[in-house]
Amino acid sequence: MRYLTFALGKGRLVKNTMELLEKCGIQCEEVTDKDTRKLIFTNEELKLRFFLAKGPDVPTYVENGAADIGIVGEDTILEEERNVYEVLDLGFGKCRMCVAGPPQAKELLSHHAMIRVASKYPNIAKNYFYNKKNQTVDIIKLNGSVELGPIVGLSDVIVDIVETGSTLKANGLEVLEEICPLSARVIVNPVSMQMENERIRKIVADMKKALMSE
Repeated sequence: MRYLTFALGKGRLVKNTMELLEKCGIQCEEVTDKDTRKLIFTNEELKLRFFLAKGPDVPTYVENGAADIGIVGEDTILEEERNVYEVLDLGFGKCRMCVAGPPQAKELLSHHAMIRVASKYPNIAKNYFYNKKNQTVDIIKLNGSVELGPIVGLSDVIVDIVETGSTLKANGLEVLEEICPLSARVIVNPVSMQMENERIRKIVADMKKALMSE
């Protein structure tokens, strides 16, 4: 039996994911060991392998077959636009993708003005403004604190993940429009889904059952 490989997005989702897998009888405690230098973790009994990757890389590993199964936020799946199957909404890691900015920017949005949008998510921003709102905008990709965009005059608004909104508030910004709700998802490589259909379906079904019993 070959190994089934999981790619897990680094950060807060890992703990929730491993707790959920434990409820399904899948254990690999080393994954959550903060002191380990290992890159790949194995459950020999069940022939499973796990590795941690930066969120945006998870769909790349899954699409190219380096991982059979990936667990990552919906924001990354939407932004990366990879050829993967999305099979389960895990319901944790909940937040929203929003357009935010200073209160006066509301007017620019309602009048479909030509505006500048700063975001770590250029594809999501483009899709929202061009396809949903039919509004032509200039998108500026940033990797760091996008809230700086409107404050220093780089952009009129931002497209970013909002959890509590406290960072926005502290910087004189507010949510102007909501694009979509987000949460952690399970994605699968299309070829793996065919080759390992039974094993993958069982894991996904067990995860679903464990979520419903919470």
